Amino acid sequence: MAKSNFRPLHDRVVVRRVESESKTSGGIIIPDTAKEKPQEGDIIAVGSGARDEAGKLVPLDVKAGDRILFGKWSGTEVKLNGEDLLIMKESDIMGIIG
Repeated sequence: MAKSNFRPLHDRVVVRRVESESKTSGGIIIPDTAKEKPQEGDIIAVGSGARDEAGKLVPLDVKAGDRILFGKWSGTEVKLNGEDLLIMKESDIMGIIG
């Protein structure tokens, strides 16, 4: 994993999408124009956590290196160091694959 100069704030995470397969299990090749964006990715950076009502810092349940599933429209697409990444809140993450 490449080290980034970007550190998300609060309960946000930076995610690199996992590339989807270009061929179905039956051998049919899917053209790029018909592919859906994958809803799976690897976390490459996490924020320090959110604060609760009492002002206490609550750390995130995910960490850099975790493989996650997220919603189809989750996150904001950004380009950092020439790489397309997503920045999203921890609440947009459905779960950890592991």
